[in-house]
Amino acid sequence: MSHSRRPILQEPRNSFFDDTILSPGAVKINVQGAFIADQVACDRANLPEGGARHDTRDIRLPNHKAVVSHVALDIGGSLAKLVYFSREPDSNKLGGRLNFLNFETDRIDQCLHFVLQLKSKQQTLNGSRPGELCVVATGGGAYKYYDEMKKVLGVEVLREDEMECLIMGLDFFITEIPREVFTCTDPDPMHFEEPRTDIYPYLLVNIGSGVSMVRVSGPKQFERIGGTSLGGGTLWGLLSLLTGARTFDDMLAMADRGDNATVDMLVGDIYGTDYSKIGLKTSTIASSFGKVFKMKRQGESDAEDGSGFSNGDPRPAGGSSESDRAFAPEDISRSLLYAISNNIGQIAYLQSEKHTLEHIYFGGSFIRGHWQTMNTLSYAIKFWSKGEKKAYFLRHEGYLGSVGAFLKRQPRNWGRRNSFEE
Repeated sequence: MSHSRRPILQEPRNSFFDDTILSPGAVKINVQGAFIADQVACDRANLPEGGARHDTRDIRLPNHKAVVSHVALDIGGSLAKLVYFSREPDSNKLGGRLNFLNFETDRIDQCLHFVLQLKSKQQTLNGSRPGELCVVATGGGAYKYYDEMKKVLGVEVLREDEMECLIMGLDFFITEIPREVFTCTDPDPMHFEEPRTDIYPYLLVNIGSGVSMVRVSGPKQFERIGGTSLGGGTLWGLLSLLTGARTFDDMLAMADRGDNATVDMLVGDIYGTDYSKIGLKTSTIASSFGKVFKMKRQGESDAEDGSGFSNGDPRPAGGSSESDRAFAPEDISRSLLYAISNNIGQIAYLQSEKHTLEHIYFGGSFIRGHWQTMNTLSYAIKFWSKGEKKAYFLRHEGYLGSVGAFLKRQPRNWGRRNSFEE
């Protein structure tokens, strides 16, 4: 994650909690003094080239002493998210950390290869005996790749319900991890919320390839109340067709440089000013991609007349007409990002109103800590609620399911507390 999209923050070293969290499988994880670490503990030399993206925001568990003998995978349509525990590089140091990696699902073989490395290299460090490593998997890929995982890894693979894991992971972050949950607005890009226990009910908007919206009333009380097929996969797919970007991060970087006003029809384009009577600014998008047809038609006419060039053609020497920039990939990227984010934000607000939910949490790998995305979602919630509601984000937004799977249960035939031995 580039620094321009997610600020690097100095994490507190003092304890926010004096207790431990007890997960439903009776597996104790000591979160006393937990904090988000800036330093990278992952051995980058062991990452498959081009296959993995290491999230530097490991969660430090300075007081956890017990053995950890499983890893967790959340395999979605676009990304496979891996969570595993490791001791500190200096084994004399107390505690360890949760590590976060993601792989493109199309490269699941590289993900499994990395888990094999963990199996052989991390077991001794973690105190596990050979053969005890277990993979806890969730998401659609937990079923699609089940046989392949068992064959390649040669370990037990437990499959857990995707929605239950999402809720468990989110609950853990909200209640236990300092400087995890934050709001995002123009004057205050990262305003952190303190961990709290009175969290129900709330709305989870999980944005992956598609979008699921879940009303959560308790630890195991939840209902999928809606969603939309226009999610991260839509942005990824359309921008793959419309631009030269090859990765999602490339697309976000292009959106950072783009100007959606060359593509979108704004309120100011229609009225020549704002429409303050109904609360619309000059820069408010009236129609996503609304200028394209008109400008494309004008560009084609200019090209036929020999005075300009159409989409994708080389710019003439010294040319500077407006139509030359009409279809710049950067502009397309920002416009489409705004369109999808605004749509998700508005639907999320409507669902929160329908089900009387005050807190709206956004999770999923679509967000990627990208400021424009978060700001757009925040603006949509604030605009439609007339400032009464906020959008809440997480620094580990893409790992709710994998963290939930990590916490959820231990392998069969183990003692009820042997996953984290005391």
